[in-house]
Amino acid sequence: MRILLVDDEALARQRLERMLRSLKIEDITTASNADEALEAMREGQFDIAFLDINMPGVNGIDLAYELRYMQDGLYIIFQTAYSEHALEAFDIGATGYLVKPYSLDALSNTLERTKQAPEKKEEFRLLTKNGENYYLLKPEDIYYIKADLAEVMVRSNKGFSYYTRKISDLEMLLTPHDFLRIHRSLLINTDKIKEMETIEQSKLRFSFEGINDQVDSSKDGAKMFRNLFG
Repeated sequence: MRILLVDDEALARQRLERMLRSLKIEDITTASNADEALEAMREGQFDIAFLDINMPGVNGIDLAYELRYMQDGLYIIFQTAYSEHALEAFDIGATGYLVKPYSLDALSNTLERTKQAPEKKEEFRLLTKNGENYYLLKPEDIYYIKADLAEVMVRSNKGFSYYTRKISDLEMLLTPHDFLRIHRSLLINTDKIKEMETIEQSKLRFSFEGINDQVDSSKDGAKMFRNLFG
């Protein structure tokens, strides 16, 4: 089990690290701020991140969104001297919330609950990003997805945002939710289609309910669409 421990207070970091090692957890990386945590995440993945909430600069809640954006499936446990952030913490899917000073038993119980937590949420959602803003999107929120270099651009009811996965990965995830690959760089939500028209070379141009965007299929994508719905 790989642990990322983020706290701006050195004594708090040292105390938690000692407690984790007493529970036979040895693979621990510590960071004193968000920049150090993000750098550690870029160098390798973790199973669990312990985050302090009240830190200078980027706080633990915002850091949790950033870490989740970088790594799907990362478990988050918050540790803080304050209890008022609990609802916000669990809203982003935290598996634990420890109020300082907490006991070794409380830490052990939180770790056990985290180990038993399901790897995937019951409801499929994508955590996308646009600048400093994050969006937790359900499939029905999305109109289409377009490949954009090493990531994808997601067109949703929130506008455009980005997700760090290949379009082929999202095709596998979203096909059960009525998405169709109409072009090597385009996935569309067939439930959002308003109308379509035939354009050159028998390609199809799609428009969507509620937005003015239009996207064009490839010849093969148009053929696939007609075979499925013709």
